[in-house]
Amino acid sequence: MPNRLASETSPYLQQHAGNPVDWHAWNDEALALAKRDDKPILLSIGYSACHWCHVMAHESFEDAEIAGVMNKLFVNIKVDREERPDLDQIYQTAHAMLTQRNGGWPLTMFLMPDDQTPFFAGTYFPKTARYGLTGFRDVLTQIADAYRQRRADIDEQNASLKNALRRTQPAAAGQHIALSDAPITAAFDALRASFDSRHGGFGDAPKFPHPVELEFLLRRYAADKDADALAMVRTTLGSMAEGGIYDQLGGGFARYSVDRFWMIPHFEKMLYDNGPLLRLYADAFLAVKEPLFAQVVEGTAQWVLREMQSPEGGYYSTIDADSEHEEGKFYVWTTDEVRGLLSADEYAVAAPHYGLDRPANFEGKDWHLRVVQGLDETAAKAGKPLEQCENLLALARAKLFAEREKRVHPGRDEKILTSWNALMIKGMARAARVFGRADWLASAERAAGFVRGVMWRDRKLLATYKSVPGRSGDSTQPGRAHLNAYLDDHAFLLDALLELLQARFRSDDLDFAQELADALLERFEDNENGGFFFTSHDHEQLIHRPKPGHDNATPSGNGIAAYALSRFGHLVGEPRYIEAAERALQLFYPAMQRQPGGFTSLAIALEEALEPPRIVILRGQSTDDLAVWQRALQEHYLPNTVTLAIPAGAKNLPAALDKPGSETVNAWVCHGVTCLPPIDDLATLIDVCKNSDGV
Repeated sequence: MPNRLASETSPYLQQHAGNPVDWHAWNDEALALAKRDDKPILLSIGYSACHWCHVMAHESFEDAEIAGVMNKLFVNIKVDREERPDLDQIYQTAHAMLTQRNGGWPLTMFLMPDDQTPFFAGTYFPKTARYGLTGFRDVLTQIADAYRQRRADIDEQNASLKNALRRTQPAAAGQHIALSDAPITAAFDALRASFDSRHGGFGDAPKFPHPVELEFLLRRYAADKDADALAMVRTTLGSMAEGGIYDQLGGGFARYSVDRFWMIPHFEKMLYDNGPLLRLYADAFLAVKEPLFAQVVEGTAQWVLREMQSPEGGYYSTIDADSEHEEGKFYVWTTDEVRGLLSADEYAVAAPHYGLDRPANFEGKDWHLRVVQGLDETAAKAGKPLEQCENLLALARAKLFAEREKRVHPGRDEKILTSWNALMIKGMARAARVFGRADWLASAERAAGFVRGVMWRDRKLLATYKSVPGRSGDSTQPGRAHLNAYLDDHAFLLDALLELLQARFRSDDLDFAQELADALLERFEDNENGGFFFTSHDHEQLIHRPKPGHDNATPSGNGIAAYALSRFGHLVGEPRYIEAAERALQLFYPAMQRQPGGFTSLAIALEEALEPPRIVILRGQSTDDLAVWQRALQEHYLPNTVTLAIPAGAKNLPAALDKPGSETVNAWVCHGVTCLPPIDDLATLIDVCKNSDGV
């Protein structure tokens, strides 16, 4: 019989619905049961694409004997970290404090039943002792014994932990700080110091994409024409594009590379990586006109349209690393398989290009495709024209992709998360702007429409949605949207709407952006100290209320909130938003000075606080003429310029946008508190923007 998790929206929780463990979701009923029965809580946090989560589930949670011990000694709670990032943040931080080690998933925590304070922490535990780890059954009995016999020691530890959690909050300076570009310069120096000049990226293995850091560097190049900044971006994006972290056949990026060469990834694909990377490669193409970057944008966008957009419009969350219970099985090849599919001429090009003529690179027996030899070199060695080799490679890729499609696909987590959708909406809208792709823009607008129509209720945002399969198996019934949305949901979505407005102005998007900006201030801002809490003022009370400024796999909610609010405030002429952004920067400024490399999104917000964005409003009677001007500006990388092409007849515009129209196009340009006379010459407008803002 399925347990309680069968009724949850999270596919990860539903994966555990058949376990013999008496699982609960995190809710009032489960917490009350633990308190009533005086049982510690076993909290297990993971997500559907997590390989080691699957391993621990198979070894322990599907085992009747282990489940019996868990059910006897604990109240067992399963959490999807993607649906409950509030809980994950708190307990990952607590894990680091208790163990002095980095956490990860699965996260295994043991909590007090009265207030959910953790008193023991770990990640993956094997069923029986190995890898230097205690077996899970022994862990269970030892923790239960400690809870009964060492309560005084646990209470003392818990008091210290709570104090340590409180100290993680940024402290208000108590006086106004004069903001300067010192943290920006320090962040650049920190990235340069950790940069791998040979392979790209930062640090050693494992290597993560870090799109916000690369965006920061690309903006530095636009602002200062710094050759080092551009080299770091080009080297990293080029290495990733030709590496195994990028799916050479199907498009899209895996979560990280297990090696420093970007060769073998951890094969799961996350929406939150691919949205920012899509935008980053589009911007990098504008800056340097590298054809490879355009190819990556095309491949990634097509993957999103093909595999990640739901029939309802929202974007799905993740693609699993495993298929048929093996990580990477869907993606890797043997040389015999490839030879059997390709003609001799096709193989002669594809083999050296993708490294099939070299030793196997995946577990000693299979090949994972990555670019080893450029096509120009392949053509020269084969004595064939480059164009012929390009055509042969295209045929080979098409055959390999078609054959791969016949394999058992990795699982797909089909829940729709507001924050991750916002990251992809911005990525698709930006790529659409750069490459003039109406289909990509339509995709972004469909997703934004889904979020507003389904996730925005009574002026409150919800965090997650999951459709319900229809009885026929191939249709859907109305799904369920729930959970109070977080800071990231609001900040990322406001940022995405600003990008959508630049791709195609729609009054509804402007209205929604204003509602979101107001919700950010009303529901998340710390009115006393500045900055934004991760959870809203009416969220359930947890043992800690984080106010995160540090970037992680996704950029900091405080960083994006400060950036988007400042931009929106300048756009619509609303000082409340600009002042809230500055209060956040004031709060985090000391931390940015101490650890500049960890606060890159706040450093970008600081850039725009020191040098406000240039606002360009295009007005004119002819929609076609407006599109010509808009397209001309979009051919340049202008990171500090916000451009709206507002069609004639737009209603209820804020005073800052309500510029007079004329028969011909006019551009109204404002930079901070300085506005130029209207510009009626396109070449002049481009010069104004390029000479101080872009490449």
